[in-house]
Amino acid sequence: MKKFAPLLIVIVIIVLIVTLFLSLGNAQKMVVIKEGNLKKVPLKMEINKCQDSFCGMVITELTYASQVVGPDGKTWFFHDHGDFVEWLKDKPFAKDAVIWVMSRDTRRWIDGRKAYYTVNELTPMGYGFGAYEKKGEGMIDFESMRLKVLRGETMKDPKIRKQLLGK
Repeated sequence: MKKFAPLLIVIVIIVLIVTLFLSLGNAQKMVVIKEGNLKKVPLKMEINKCQDSFCGMVITELTYASQVVGPDGKTWFFHDHGDFVEWLKDKPFAKDAVIWVMSRDTRRWIDGRKAYYTVNELTPMGYGFGAYEKKGEGMIDFESMRLKVLRGETMKDPKIRKQLLGK
């Protein structure tokens, strides 16, 4: 019996670890992608249930949230507009994707390609772009925002942040 004690202890530990991982996986049930959105409408995003498709973080608020809908109806979720730009850049359907962003001024989902963007907000991943339905002073259009993200001209860059905020 003493010969088998170490082996029995190892087996018990392995069973406990596997059980723990399986129970955590079932408890979370995070949503990264939803299929079947053939109408390409913005889907309801549940706070703390959706996960950013680019960085993997849990979406804890909708202030800077985005959704990208592919031609096949697959919908991906993001918690910072810069994340969807980075994620979408090398996708073959990038030009055909429908983009929904949460508007800061009207607090509803709007077409991301028609939105106006501020450049100096404190966003979850630090890109700094807030989406707005109505154009305000100093705001830029979608294509300008997209190019700034791809060139790294965001609040993530300390030089840009200092230039924009004076800090």
